[in-house]
Amino acid sequence: MKPDEFTDITYEVDNGLAWITINRPDRYNAFRAQTVDELVHAFKLAWADDEVGVLSLTGAGEKAFCTGGDQKQRMETGDYGPSATGLFEVDALHRVIRDVPKPVIAAVNGFAIGGGHVLHLLCDLTISADTAVFGQNGPRVGSFDAGFGTGLMARAIGEKRAREIWFLCRKYSPAQAEAWGLVNKVVPADQLRAEVRSWADEILKLSPTALKVLKQSFNSDTEHFAGIGQMAYSALKLFGESEEAREGITAFNEKRAPEFAQFRTH
Repeated sequence: MKPDEFTDITYEVDNGLAWITINRPDRYNAFRAQTVDELVHAFKLAWADDEVGVLSLTGAGEKAFCTGGDQKQRMETGDYGPSATGLFEVDALHRVIRDVPKPVIAAVNGFAIGGGHVLHLLCDLTISADTAVFGQNGPRVGSFDAGFGTGLMARAIGEKRAREIWFLCRKYSPAQAEAWGLVNKVVPADQLRAEVRSWADEILKLSPTALKVLKQSFNSDTEHFAGIGQMAYSALKLFGESEEAREGITAFNEKRAPEFAQFRTH
């Protein structure tokens, strides 16, 4: 697959910086299986390109960075649609963001919700527009993202705050996210790309081998979350076939509050 064959994302390299953009603004840049396949491929293209020293992940338009898995697709087909391998490769996407031996900057231009919130968390650095919105949504729609989605978040902002984000499903402003340590810097929306460019230019002056080893060193301390994540994916697959999960996704698509009380058993 070549970049001009991508349908769900765009990929461009500009003076050492690879811009990887989720291009589904009509779905608030939610990802389906095809989107994930293309993202994995784009990250590997940047990995293999010796001209690339920094990567940036962002979303098309002004409304959303990424809002996680496409719940409309999930409602329509019961899954996230076809993929190249027959698998939903979101775990591979998480892995490649961590494993690519170059710094990855999340340029959060709007909603970073659910699985999209996890994606920005996995990036090495996050720069946010002042119009962005952060939060988790899984327990509201009958889903969850354990592993990196919980453990790495707790490492970043502490146990109490991470549990608040997951257990209450509130929305958080860029200022709150910055205060908690979820983002590195907040800038006006019209300055987001320029700010990412500025950070990338600073990074591109540094030793690529030193940066590679430093990133791998940071990752080694949290690598055990990958195993927990695999177990969580197994549980999520089973849970996704339950009446409780179906109530969550049905309520989401019907734009009503889910009725979860019936599933509260000891």
